[in-house]
Amino acid sequence: MGTRQQRAILWTVRIALVAALAFSVAFPDLPQFEGKGMAFRAPFYLLPMGAVPLGWRLRGRRPPYPYIADALVIAPFLADTLGNAFNFYNSFDVTDDVLHVINWVLLVAGITLLLLRTYLRPFAAWALAYGIGAAAIIWWEAAEWLVQELGTSGLQLTYGDTIGDLVLSSTGGAVGAALAITFMSGFAGTSLPTKPDMKESSQ
Repeated sequence: MGTRQQRAILWTVRIALVAALAFSVAFPDLPQFEGKGMAFRAPFYLLPMGAVPLGWRLRGRRPPYPYIADALVIAPFLADTLGNAFNFYNSFDVTDDVLHVINWVLLVAGITLLLLRTYLRPFAAWALAYGIGAAAIIWWEAAEWLVQELGTSGLQLTYGDTIGDLVLSSTGGAVGAALAITFMSGFAGTSLPTKPDMKESSQ
């Protein structure tokens, strides 16, 4: 896949997220948004759009830019917003469980692709990405609980639901990290970065 196609995918995801969030905030009285706290979520859902660009700049803007990893990190927030916009959460009980798996496959796959640009070995990248994904679902559930405590009524969180989300998302994260490593080492035909030999670098 060429750079132009990768850039197009990233900007499609970015624009779609902004449009979906704008729709949810503009029409909060629609049944699918009732009690979901979309206005509270919107600013936080936009933050991931700056995560990869900021990290890339802090690391010296080493080319090529990770367009696909950036898109993957943003994609879960788009999927969650679209799930509400199209009323999937209220129409299909399985939506929450399915998206918890898919979203963490996407998120952790993106994180893994970023880690593979360093000198981490594949298993180390998998383990670190899995850990980051596990931490992310813990804080996600904490944020949902906070939104509910602030007065929203549409989340209907329970202990069993929270435990289920933790298991589903962490499992999805493990799968996403493995898929990213498999793609980079096999299907893409790309050799992973290796740490330079200290003797050679000193000559």
